[in-house]
Amino acid sequence: MQPSESSRFLDEALRGLDDVESFVAAGYAAALEGSAYRSCFGNWDRRASVRVKPARTLAPSDAGQLYFPPELVPVTSHPLVRAAEEGTVEHVLVQRLHHYLHFTTELEQFAVIPVTTDISAGRAGLRLPQGMILDAYRITTDEAWHAQFSYELAEQVALRTGIPAALPLRPLFLDRLDEVGRGLDGDLRGLERLLFSVVSETLISSVLADLPRDKRLPAAVRELIRDHAEDEGKHHAYFRVLLHHFWNALDARTRRRIGPQIPELICCFLEPDYRAMSLLLLDCGLSPADAQCVLADSYPRRTVRAEIAGSAQSTVRYFREVGALDDTATYEAFAAAGLVG
Repeated sequence: MQPSESSRFLDEALRGLDDVESFVAAGYAAALEGSAYRSCFGNWDRRASVRVKPARTLAPSDAGQLYFPPELVPVTSHPLVRAAEEGTVEHVLVQRLHHYLHFTTELEQFAVIPVTTDISAGRAGLRLPQGMILDAYRITTDEAWHAQFSYELAEQVALRTGIPAALPLRPLFLDRLDEVGRGLDGDLRGLERLLFSVVSETLISSVLADLPRDKRLPAAVRELIRDHAEDEGKHHAYFRVLLHHFWNALDARTRRRIGPQIPELICCFLEPDYRAMSLLLLDCGLSPADAQCVLADSYPRRTVRAEIAGSAQSTVRYFREVGALDDTATYEAFAAAGLVG
């Protein structure tokens, strides 16, 4: 290496130390090492699905079963879908399972794992109890397994049903998350990723709660979602604690600037992926005009907002607990999204 190059790298390193000092002074790395932390992962080696659960495989007897509850897919009750050729509703339900499995894979790989990897590597700008660092490694392992087993089951579903997935290149939530990031001031960019992980890991999913008990579905589908739900119970508890560490580490000005973005993060996780649903309907043979009509009728704005608010109750409560809603602008943003009364 030439001396001039050495000098350049040294200068960059010294500037980096200045950046770290500013970062800490801004309050992002509050000294929380001494905080009490009770891990939910003490039995992880004996309970985590990646450690002890078998691969879930569709059985020959599963042929002809429902692949997703029609009650959770409003388009299946629309007259235009009901009037379509025989088998259309069943086709829609297979595609809806494809969408759910793909959403899970993309969520874990591109939203949650990057955050837990940064936490475990000490790159999240937080000083956390050592137990939380170790548990971030465990969550990363869990989420990689959730992505893999979702992909593997989707491949089985396509082979068993003869219906390959009709999917957009990216789930809509990733585009919306990127849009939130672009709208932030430069010094805030990246915070939306951690907050989105808190949101996605603490929301109560009706799919995780209801599908494992629905015996109309193939056993492999029910068992896989049950495996996922059992792991996510621990993740939920972890991210609730993480939110306290994160929010307490922010200075008051940063809280006021990032707080009003939280409702959009909640909505972009919970709102239906209309782009994916339109592809699903087109794949079933509906015309673009009919698909547009079905979507508009099946997802009235008031109903969607009410369902988002119901699903987000626990997460909203956690943001209330840390004082996020004490800020007027943040509270007004939650109210405008219908998340608080």
